[in-house]
Amino acid sequence: MNANPDVRLPAVSVIMPVLNEERHLRGAVQAILAQEYAGEMEVVIALGPSTDRTDEIAAELVREDPRVHTVPNPTGRTPAALNAAIKASRHPVVVRVDGHGMLSPNYIETAVRLLEETGAQNVGGVMHAEGENDWEHAVAAAMTSKIGVGNAAFHTGGQAGPAETVYLGVFRREALEQQGGYNEEFIRAQDWELNFRIREAGGLIWFSPELRVSYRPRPSVRALAKQYKDYGRWRHVVARYHEGSINLRYLAPPTAVCAIAAGIVVGAALTPWGFVIPGGYLAAIALGSLPAGKGLPLKARLQIPVALATMHMSWGFGFLTSPKALAKRVIASRRPAVLTEA
Repeated sequence: MNANPDVRLPAVSVIMPVLNEERHLRGAVQAILAQEYAGEMEVVIALGPSTDRTDEIAAELVREDPRVHTVPNPTGRTPAALNAAIKASRHPVVVRVDGHGMLSPNYIETAVRLLEETGAQNVGGVMHAEGENDWEHAVAAAMTSKIGVGNAAFHTGGQAGPAETVYLGVFRREALEQQGGYNEEFIRAQDWELNFRIREAGGLIWFSPELRVSYRPRPSVRALAKQYKDYGRWRHVVARYHEGSINLRYLAPPTAVCAIAAGIVVGAALTPWGFVIPGGYLAAIALGSLPAGKGLPLKARLQIPVALATMHMSWGFGFLTSPKALAKRVIASRRPAVLTEA
């Protein structure tokens, strides 16, 4: 990228919201520090109230490399952590990375180039889910398949171009400051909500398959169900808060939940034909899991339908049961946190 030695690359701040990440934090930070980027770089880790060795590992990383710093995030909330890290950072390009995300070696270099080439306010790429055991392999296959997540380019890949949202993101600092950062009322879906505001203000969000972050899936059915229930719950809040932000892809899971529930009730109370709907759904995810599991061990392939059903049903249930009070609380806050000092 930096073929001309006289061209100075912009300095980069990498921000990380972290809570109970002892398994992956060291590897995630090492992948950042090993980036093939000639510009100045800092890493700001926002530490939530972890109950494992996360704080100890973070302190070790600070001692080992002067580019690494930490800030407290007593609430444990992701958007509050992101805002705290942004406020504590100082460089014109801001890269969001999670504590269980592994950047590809030229991620930052490529993202900075794309910001310059496209004029975008935020660029991002593919959330490449990778497991470490059979269950996680199954979840990764489900999360990168169209039957699992629809046509979301940041999950399944696609052509470079303008996007509604991207995974994580590499921002121009002025775009974050213009929007006041992340809305801290959005415990989930804060990325989608921020990108919506940037687009509403005339900014460009750019997706590129050149950008790739390895992601570690949730380690159990229960954890995956909670994750996707929260996704659905907060995506409904975004829809209430920002009119016109919903599309058919987001309505598919709640529609499936309603149809399956109705089929079970009809099948149990009136006619066995009612079971055609849930039976058809199970058959569809079983067939859809076959191409998704290509190349995986048998135990992983057998668990893909479980992962798919957990994702669909949990997201749909969360969307349908999302309390209206959440939207009222978000609307009452109106203005996101201010990132610059008064």
